[in-house]
Formats: sequence, C-alpha cells, structure tokens
Amino acid sequence: MTVLAAPPEGPVIELPRLAALVRHAVPRIVESMILPVAVFYAGLLAAGPAGGVATAVAWVYGGALVRLVRGRSVPGGVLLAALMVTVRAALALLTGSPLLFFLQPTLGVFCASAAFLGTARVRRPLARRVAEDLVPLPGHVMEEPVMRRFFARQSLVWGCAQLGNATLSLWLLLSQPIETYLLVRTSAVAVLLTGAALLTLGDFRRCLRALQRGA
Repeated sequence: MTVLAAPPEGPVIELPRLAALVRHAVPRIVESMILPVAVFYAGLLAAGPAGGVATAVAWVYGGALVRLVRGRSVPGGVLLAALMVTVRAALALLTGSPLLFFLQPTLGVFCASAAFLGTARVRRPLARRVAEDLVPLPGHVMEEPVMRRFFARQSLVWGCAQLGNATLSLWLLLSQPIETYLLVRTSAVAVLLTGAALLTLGDFRRCLRALQRGA
C-alpha cells in the first residue's frame, strides 16, 4: 500500500496499489465496452443482422435480470442502456438497416469527446467523474492540486481519443459492410484506446509518486 497523509482533521488513509486499481477497473471496462460488441458479432454470425440485434438486446436485459435475481439494485445507467438498446433495435428491425443500430452510439461517442474536451478546465472534469466510478480513490486525494492537473490533462487525452474513435467509426459505418465495420473498428479502437490508457496509467503513476513524496 502507498500511504498518503489525510487532511489534518482526518486519519491517515492507505491508497491502493496501482495494480489493485487496474484490477478494479478492468472488469467494468470489459463489461461495458468489449463484451457488447462480442455478443452482437456472435449473434450476427449465427443468425445475420437481426440475430445480432436480438442478441445485443438480450445481453442488456439479461444483465439487468441477473442483478435482480441476485437481489442487487439495477443502476440507472443499466436501465438507460436497456431503453436505448430497445429503441435502437426497433429502428434497425423496422427499417431493415443494422446501420441505424450503430449510428446512435457513434454519435454518442462524438458527444462524449465534446464533453471530455469541454470540461477539461472545470473543477470536476468528466475524466474525474469517470475515474470516481472506476477506481476507489479517497476524496481528499482527488482534491490534491497534482490530481486536479492530472484530470485536466486526461480530459484532453480522452477527448482526442474519443474524437478519433468516433471519426473512424463513422467512416467505417458509412463505407464498409457491418462485418468489416465490427472487425476493423474493434481492432483499431482497441489499439487507440489502449494507447490512451497507457498514457493515462503512466501519468497516474507519476502523480502517485508525487503524492507519496509530498505525504
């Protein structure tokens, strides 16, 4: 554990090691970003575009059902995802165009890019809000000047990464078959976002060392 001094009125707080933070975040990233594409592609191969759409819908609702069966509450984000995937599936099936199923998320990535870039200089940028969901950092650590500068930088990093993601996705979606779109986009975006993640982790390690020296 890396021990950081808390504010004068609070106790000393132990900050988890970077490896523990990564282990905490990776399952959430896999669940939200990788598995949905894999599930759609499996349905596409098994039963065509309609099968892919149906499988994607079943995946979202299945996740909500599993939470209910286990006695856990269904987060608002999951309910919103279920609503959105239902609307997207209805549009795709009614029009016979799976393109519409992917267009809305691509436009959403453009909006996410704008949100990252637009909040880079505010007190609680989007990068910080995302980090608070992914990694369990003490609140007073988040307010350290070194961490505030870190989140400002990472808002710019992820804003540019998501802009590249959205631009590539839109081009592939409008110019390539769905099968090619899924394969090329998934591979290219994985490389792009992995690069951004490595930059973030390297920057985060430097910030932790700075905090440790100042503790």
